[in-house]
Amino acid sequence: MITDQAVRADQRPIDQEADLFKIKAMDHVEFWVGNARQAVYYWKYWGFKPIAYAGLETGNREYASYVIEQGKIRFVLSTPYGPHSEMAAHHMLHGDGVKAIAIEVEDVESAWRETTTRGARGVLAPVETQDGDGLVRTATIQGYGQTVFKFVERKEYSGSFLPGYVRLPDDPTVTPTGLAAIDHLVGNVDLGKMNYWVNWFHKAMGFRQIVHYDDKVIHTDYSALMSKVMGNGNGRIKFPINEPAEGKKKSQIEEFLDYYVGPGVQHVALITGDIIETVGLLKERGLEFLRVPQAYYDSLPGRVGEIKERYEDIARLGILADRDDEGYLLQIFSRPIQDRPTMFLEVIQRRGARGFGVGNFKALFESIEIEQARRGNL
Repeated sequence: MITDQAVRADQRPIDQEADLFKIKAMDHVEFWVGNARQAVYYWKYWGFKPIAYAGLETGNREYASYVIEQGKIRFVLSTPYGPHSEMAAHHMLHGDGVKAIAIEVEDVESAWRETTTRGARGVLAPVETQDGDGLVRTATIQGYGQTVFKFVERKEYSGSFLPGYVRLPDDPTVTPTGLAAIDHLVGNVDLGKMNYWVNWFHKAMGFRQIVHYDDKVIHTDYSALMSKVMGNGNGRIKFPINEPAEGKKKSQIEEFLDYYVGPGVQHVALITGDIIETVGLLKERGLEFLRVPQAYYDSLPGRVGEIKERYEDIARLGILADRDDEGYLLQIFSRPIQDRPTMFLEVIQRRGARGFGVGNFKALFESIEIEQARRGNL
């Protein structure tokens, strides 16, 4: 039986020391996409409501941008108006994907100073923008691949999102699905670069390593990966980092790197308080998730033990379960959200567990490999 306990020797306790700079929360995740207006309609199926907009009508001549929200999750969908911008080049290379991971901080100047003096490459020094709703300070540093990390200080702002955006009227057609917050964001990096980025998060951001999974734990007969999870002082902001490991055939990480053309965000994990209800609603709306073989569910009660949910519901919906020393978790993974086999989403519910479902990885990888084989990429 493989559970998070199998890697307990590599796991470090979450450090409760203060961060290098005060982090308040995840602020937003910005996707650069081919058609933001149409993307909004896709995300409505997930229960996200459009709340703010910037574009030609607001004086933005470069791109259109829609802000969507559910619970404490805020996504931004942006698309360029023409072919000669950084945004257009990014989309041509990568397809739809995450460009910016924004973290709300107490003091942008402090976040910028601490990270750039410790080796992070600055992209945009602290800048102030304001409108009738107040003032926002932001700064940006370079992350893995073309992904950037943005710091946002909004304690003097009361608007819907940022200066330059206008509030959208309420959309009564959107029904939330119970997604409450971002649990973690996973980055895929090139072979041999995982430790580089682990050290970057530690040195530049002041994050600590929460857990380490190696290819002895995360593998199938065909492929494997290595993963380390970095988190801030209280462990609420978590960034797992994956790199491929040697296998008989192309791993899911290699497939991502090939089709995304470089490192980037592999998936965003969204937490819910009732995964049975959430996944039931999502499936009713036609959203597609990976499915593991039935044999997985035959052995699940013996491996995970007593849980509050009904195993019949878990099997019916295709949800995965795993247990660690502190409780258990339930999770499910979507199929890729665009035609390129790159980014996908995870829905997760935690019942005390602080791990990432390592006991599910083998079954999950086998399901991914079935999908890869259908695509001719295994």
